[in-house]
Amino acid sequence: MTTLTGKVALVTGGSRGIGAGIVKSLAMSGADVGFTYKTNQAAALSVCQEVTQLGRRCVAVQADSSNADKLAKTIDGIARELGRLDIFVSSAGALLFKPIDAFTLEEFEEIVALDLRAAFVGAKAALAHLPEGGRIIVISSNIADYAALPTTAFYAMVKAGLDGLCKGMARDLGPRGITVNSVHPGPIDTDANPQNGQYSADLKRLMATPRFGKPQDVGALVAFLASPQAGFVSGTVHHVDNGFTA
Repeated sequence: MTTLTGKVALVTGGSRGIGAGIVKSLAMSGADVGFTYKTNQAAALSVCQEVTQLGRRCVAVQADSSNADKLAKTIDGIARELGRLDIFVSSAGALLFKPIDAFTLEEFEEIVALDLRAAFVGAKAALAHLPEGGRIIVISSNIADYAALPTTAFYAMVKAGLDGLCKGMARDLGPRGITVNSVHPGPIDTDANPQNGQYSADLKRLMATPRFGKPQDVGALVAFLASPQAGFVSGTVHHVDNGFTA
């Protein structure tokens, strides 16, 4: 389906994992896509190649989402290069599971800057370009609802903050015809959380069927939320977690 033909999307952290799955799903739905990546230029170029092979335009720009000024300028630059911006997806983030008494203040500030502040900075920058009918989609985590394992307290706090941001923005931006939604992936097979990783057996036991999802499972939901069919969906949290929080 090409429900996003003529639209332009921007995804932060789009070179690998869930972010790359989102970029590809949006392109498959017809959108031109720009995305940021932190360091892996080869991975970013590979994703961009897949997008262009679908006949879509693609722009990949190196930007650390924890650098607020750089992120805002990059979003503005991509929107101008692609001529418009209709969809903003905040996907960049980091996994860091540690007991709460082992976290340093420096780690606290780094993760808050990357996982929480960047969503606010990115959305604010995107709003300079988003028209009526625009979409903001934030990738949070089902850990915000269910901190099922030890060492997840800090991660759960940050992701819950993203949900609060989305709900408040949905109220603020509704009069402008812009929807805002949060997506909660569960265990997704990525480099950061592989299906054969340290916690995989425990995570599989918590799901309806014992298997990890794929990045495109998240991408498919994001593409729907970005589509005209989701125009009456805003201020909500959507789980892609195979019953993890059921």
